[in-house]
Amino acid sequence: MRALMYRLLLGAAAIAATATATSAFAADAIVMTPEVAGPHISGYVEAYLGGLYLTVPGDHASATTAGGTGRVNFPIDSRWNVQTDAFVDSLWIQGQNLYGYGGAVHGYWRDPSSYALGGFATIEGYGGVNFGGQNLYNFTVGPEAQAYFGNVTLYGQVDYGQIRASGSSDHLDTWGGRGVVRYFARDNLRFDAELGYSTISLGGEHLNTVTGALQAMYRFSGTPLSVFGRYQLDHLSTSGVSENIHKYVIGLRASFGSDTLLDEDRNGATMDTYRPNIIQPFGGG
Repeated sequence: MRALMYRLLLGAAAIAATATATSAFAADAIVMTPEVAGPHISGYVEAYLGGLYLTVPGDHASATTAGGTGRVNFPIDSRWNVQTDAFVDSLWIQGQNLYGYGGAVHGYWRDPSSYALGGFATIEGYGGVNFGGQNLYNFTVGPEAQAYFGNVTLYGQVDYGQIRASGSSDHLDTWGGRGVVRYFARDNLRFDAELGYSTISLGGEHLNTVTGALQAMYRFSGTPLSVFGRYQLDHLSTSGVSENIHKYVIGLRASFGSDTLLDEDRNGATMDTYRPNIIQPFGGG
């Protein structure tokens, strides 16, 4: 009898020890399970400084330019997003200042492993000594899409817009489109190539702009700060007259809500809009 009771006590002790160990392991497993980050607000602010070089047949001029941008992406759920932008561009030429300022809103559906598809709208106002007190502005609307292929992002936009003066029913129609390739050599090293075209109807004539741009950006690992350099060429032509506007800038970006440039591109404020080199409503959409 004593032997039987001894074996029963040993069996009960073994069961209790096993249950205790299993519970402790399960508790540790729960604690150690990493949390999956859900959609969250992210974005960035950036500023640039540089110069313009304008060439026309038989003449040329130079200018200083500066500006900034702020973008914030608001995820509605795991796929739908709304992004808002604000921007300002300014240039100084021969002692005169011209500037443009405005904003944009993007609404789109995004699968970070595949593509993004949506639309956008922009509005921009203009000011400076050459506008004679007129309150000029333009707006654009259109579709946009991105496709993701590993470390490459393809980005395209098409837009229609109008240039107007406050208090007037007259307007000029604008059309445009642009394509961008973003290549991530590393998660924090990004290279961009851009090609675009826009046209403005001027009565029976058109002002056409062909744009090409190259950009490099590097984000310092473990920080929100990035540095970038950009070159953009706008070739304007109308009625046999053409003009080339070269823009060279360097800038600084501070991001929030993202870990790398690639993460920002696929999960954050990834949309943007065309910014012409010259600050006047006839420079592009």
